[in-house]
Amino acid sequence: MTYVIGVDIGTQSTKALLTSTKGAILAQASIAYQVEQPYPLWAEQWPDVWLDAVHATIAEVVAQSHVPANEIKAICVSSLYGGSGIPVDGDIRPLHPCLIWMDRRATAETEWVRQHIDLERLQAISGNGVDSYHGFTKMLWIKRNQPEVWARTRYLLPPNSYVQYHLTGELAVDHSSAGNIGGVYDIRTRTWSIELMDALGIDPALMPQRLVDSSEIVGGLTPAAATRLGLAPGTAVVAGGVDAAMATLAAGVIEPGNHVAMMGTSMCWGFINRQTDARLGLVSMPYVHNPADNIYMFGGAIATGASVSWFRDQFCTQEKQTAALSPGVEVHQLMEREAANTPAGADGLVFLPYLMGERSPVWDAQASGAYVGLSLFHTKAHLYRAVLEGLAFALRHNMERGQQAAVRLDPELIVVGGAAASDLWMQIIADITGYPVMTIEQAVEAPLGGAMLAALAIGEISNLEQVRNWRTLCPRAKPDPANRRTYDRLYDVYCNLYPALKPSMHDLAQLRQAPRPCTAPPCTKAPAPIDA
Repeated sequence: MTYVIGVDIGTQSTKALLTSTKGAILAQASIAYQVEQPYPLWAEQWPDVWLDAVHATIAEVVAQSHVPANEIKAICVSSLYGGSGIPVDGDIRPLHPCLIWMDRRATAETEWVRQHIDLERLQAISGNGVDSYHGFTKMLWIKRNQPEVWARTRYLLPPNSYVQYHLTGELAVDHSSAGNIGGVYDIRTRTWSIELMDALGIDPALMPQRLVDSSEIVGGLTPAAATRLGLAPGTAVVAGGVDAAMATLAAGVIEPGNHVAMMGTSMCWGFINRQTDARLGLVSMPYVHNPADNIYMFGGAIATGASVSWFRDQFCTQEKQTAALSPGVEVHQLMEREAANTPAGADGLVFLPYLMGERSPVWDAQASGAYVGLSLFHTKAHLYRAVLEGLAFALRHNMERGQQAAVRLDPELIVVGGAAASDLWMQIIADITGYPVMTIEQAVEAPLGGAMLAALAIGEISNLEQVRNWRTLCPRAKPDPANRRTYDRLYDVYCNLYPALKPSMHDLAQLRQAPRPCTAPPCTKAPAPIDA
């Protein structure tokens, strides 16, 4: 029997699974960590936190499974969207934390791009717009605000590329990670865009020249890495890609029309297309399957699971204490118990989930969260239900944009990620979007997509049609007509609130704590030893 490992570096945890090339899952492991947020709208992480988590989770699934090392033939590493990329020196040692996708500090750089770059040309080449979400504006922030770091930087690496180097000694960037950076990649030719990098003042030499498909083998495990993981030297390491696209693949999405909402820390609702249009305000990148032809287009709320976590941590101390003392009881179940008993529409309460600014289709780093319609009648249960509804409204907002580009969309919506554990949330999504909701019985998401690509890379399967039976889709919710009518009215209110509140949001943004000038040396964390 042959086995493979899929591992995904997420925003708040790294997960790994070991599966046979027939789809039987033998072992899973997860390690959690935190995002560093030293100032409002900043979000960064040191890459060695990711590397240590990858080492630990792979070693754990190998030990759990008791599978002989010589029967594990490949590892596929996917990751969160790494924003700026990791600035590393010539020895691939990190010089600065990675400004991840959630980080919105590059507002001045975004404005500079809008004033100095031909935006129509940038959109046509990259397939994407201009926002502080995009990696190329974050790169410009490092260049302008950390010149010592910029001067020492040899490469800017996506998280999975950094980890793959430490596993294999080989440098490569998969097309999905490259395309998601935005204005340094040509989505038409599937190459780095020298034209755009020259215009932006970003040296093309900072981008590794080896671009690979997500199912391509980057290299083999070095002896040192193999010893640490409990695997055989030379074990194939497969490129993988951006986690949202990998989770979409895990759901069985391999052709135009399939669409999936990945709802974790953020929300990415995506579908497969053959062409793109940046004017719709969605994000585009080559897909992790057949990237030469397929484009993964997605719209996303930036603080989906993050909004739920914020509400839990700020307002649900009692529920957390009760869950801690009650075996088998999960805090979110307690949070939902009363929310499920409140009516659709939370008795006229609307939540705008812009707690870290917002991505598509708003694209406003200075947008902020809001409750509108609040009264003395409302309870904590109303407030929590409004959070779940506001996030579902954000999903519908993106889906309506995507419908303008998609050739077709399947009649069901597949939802993956932590949100899928909530029956209440799945029903709210069905009622608000009008789509019946399906979820995956195996709650494995991106790591399963990695296992699929690993099996493909080593020739254990000949095409991804063969792995659709690796996951089982389960019907979860059908739209309720009465709730749908209520939500249609409330959705109009939701869409009108942001334009009305935008001036006030921007005024309030000026009152947030401003970051102090950086006086620390460029590297404030000792780099880890290099395995390769």
